[in-house]
Amino acid sequence: MSSDKRAELPLIAILRGVTPQTILDVASVLVTAGFTKIEVPLNSPNALESIRLLVKEYGTKNFELGAGTVTRLDLAEQVLETGANLVVTPNCNVDVIKTAVDAGCVTYPGVVTPTEAFNAVHAGATNLKLFPISMVGVGGMSAMKSVLPPDIALFPVGGIDATSESMTPYLNKGAKGFGLGSQLYKPSMSLDEISEKADAFVKTYKAVIGE
Repeated sequence: MSSDKRAELPLIAILRGVTPQTILDVASVLVTAGFTKIEVPLNSPNALESIRLLVKEYGTKNFELGAGTVTRLDLAEQVLETGANLVVTPNCNVDVIKTAVDAGCVTYPGVVTPTEAFNAVHAGATNLKLFPISMVGVGGMSAMKSVLPPDIALFPVGGIDATSESMTPYLNKGAKGFGLGSQLYKPSMSLDEISEKADAFVKTYKAVIGE
């Protein structure tokens, strides 16, 4: 499988709690499974160092590597200094979005309402993180998609698991992909567990879209 082909897998690995000591081992397992989007939330231990290690190891040509929980402009600037090209937020902070977009980063700002969604789009975001998806639901996502520009990609996040029952309703209504958190990774998991879960997510996603 080529890097270009792998880059089409729209699943974001959210590694909350990962450390600089474990990040490369965990990332290797995920990359082997086909993941190319890896997010280290800033409330993880020494998150910026983990991001630097990721960027140094894999580069950003065929990967989206960076930070989550980027809630303020000063945090976004610290993330950009690592060489990251991925900025994910749980909220809609227009300054963070504009700064990330201007730096050439792929951004996934968190939204739950049409107002937040349009504010993010007007700030330059082309991907939206619907978080927590439990507040939006399939119906809410479908309604938002019907009024947003057609090129805006929607990524449900929060509680998605590696089953057709979990993924299919959103994909059928136009979701582009998913952000995967504790269902994919917890610091307490062994590398074998993470590998099994990563493979299960990739297999289920491909089955649902017919690959």
